This record gives sequence, structure tokens and C-alpha cells, in this order.
Amino acid sequence: MALQLTNLDGILPLLARGKVRDIYEVDSKTLLFVATDRISAYDVIMENPVPEKGILLTKLSEFWFSYLKSDVRNHLVDIPEGKTVFDLLPAQLSQPKYKAQLDGRCLLIHKFKLIPLEVIVRGFITGSAWKEYKKYGTVHGLAVPEGLQECQEFPNPIFTPSTKAEQGEHDENISKEQAAALVGQELCDRVADLAIKLYSKCKDYAKTKGIIIADTKFEFGIDESTNEIILVDEVLTPDSSRFWNGKNFELGKSQDSYDKQFLRNWLTANKLDGVSGVKMTDDIVQRTREKYVEAYETLTGQKF
Repeated sequence: MALQLTNLDGILPLLARGKVRDIYEVDSKTLLFVATDRISAYDVIMENPVPEKGILLTKLSEFWFSYLKSDVRNHLVDIPEGKTVFDLLPAQLSQPKYKAQLDGRCLLIHKFKLIPLEVIVRGFITGSAWKEYKKYGTVHGLAVPEGLQECQEFPNPIFTPSTKAEQGEHDENISKEQAAALVGQELCDRVADLAIKLYSKCKDYAKTKGIIIADTKFEFGIDESTNEIILVDEVLTPDSSRFWNGKNFELGKSQDSYDKQFLRNWLTANKLDGVSGVKMTDDIVQRTREKYVEAYETLTGQKF
């Protein structure tokens, strides 16, 4: 069964509904993130969901949070051994009608001040970066080597930030200089270095599983008491990354993808990119779900 919207009947205050996540306040220091089965492309939410997508996103994020915990603090609340998230939430939420909405798809998180950047790291030239490169020979205004082919790996991963747009608005690609003006040069440099380090570690791991992580988007907060950068939101999911099948990789063309590119291609082919009120066909829903499941199982080694 798919979950399009959560409804906790006011047991916890609803703070926001994002493209995918519904965010509730547990207390002044703690939030509950619930990953629904909504799916968006070209900044537009589709009318129908992808069943269990939110569970897949949550499980994959938990996998990466654990994998990266020696490299960066994250925003997850530690669940004591032998307990579940429901032991830390109001008792009413253990009732079946609420548990069905939350089980397997929610994260209890510490609140941190968000750093207002979409922290994008690109290891391969594709998407909007390829379009810019063909036109100007640059990526986010950065000089990159001449003669690159589509989907070629950069000599080193590059930090290409964008603004963090409000719901319904579009993220805007910005230069490193603009990012530094937004958050300060020192913090911008720290974020860029950390993001590249995390991406590189995960890219190398994924390669051993036959998946190429072409690029990804991180989000970070900051612990104002310690000045530590905190990894927040979701991590290296098909919603925030481009995953390619390493076996089928062919330089100079678009790649087989485990992520939302499959949906984007369908929208583009039907001239529906950026159009509101689009309902996916049953076939597109099923094939998109299969891609997400395959990515999860391949990366984690766990059956879904």
C-alpha cells in the first residue's frame, strides 16, 4: 500500500510537507521525518505515489549514515538497544492506524541549524553540467578539462552548489564564490571538502557493487555549540543521486539509471517535464519502484 500523505491527527505538530517528507515536531530539540511515497521530477510532485518508496529511501539513508559515521556526525537520535522509535514517541502513535504510516519510513532526528546550500558533488559530467559544458565549456562556471565526453569521469570530484529553494520553487545553480557569500568562506570550504570526501568514499564502495554514483546532493547542518558540521536529511538515495549500472556503462552517451532519470525521461518524451497534475501510468510506477528496489538491494546486500 502506498502512502501519499501522513495524518497523525495532531498528536505531533506538522511543521512542513516537502516533496517527499512530512516533518513533525516531537519537542523543541527533536523532529520526526516521515518519508512518504511521493515522487517528484523537475521540481513537480507527481499525482500518484510509488509504493514503499519512502521505506526504501529511509533504509538506504540509514545504511549510508551508518557507513559514514566515522567520517561525520549525523542528525539521527540514537535508539537504545532493544527499543524502537515508537518507544521514544507519544504512546498513541503505536496505534495501528499511525504505526502503519510510520513503521519503516520514519527517522527521529536532532534539530540543527541548516546550512542553506544544496551541496552537490559531481564525479561525472552529465545532466545540467553536461548541458552547460557543451554550451560554454564550463561546469557551474568552473574551468574543467577540454574534450570531455558525455558521462566522462572528472579527474577529481567537484563541488557545484545550488541554492536551497522553498517548496514549489526551483533550486538555482550558483558558483563557489556565491556559496561563500551566502555562508562565509571558511564554512563553505569546510562543507566542500567534507562533501567531496564523503562522496569519494561512497563512490568507491558503490563501485565494488557494480554501481557508479555519478553525482549526489548532500545537506548539512551545524552544531552551534561545537561548530561541527552535521550530515542531515537523506543520504545517497535514488532521489538525491544519479546511480548508473557499471556493467552497462558506455562513455559518450546517457546511461542506464537506477534513479529518477527513468521517470524524467518518460516525462520529457511526453512533453510533461515541469507540468503540474501529472499522473504516472501503472507501468511507469512499477518500473520506477523496481529501479529503487534494485538500487537498495545492490548497494546494501539486503533483500527488501
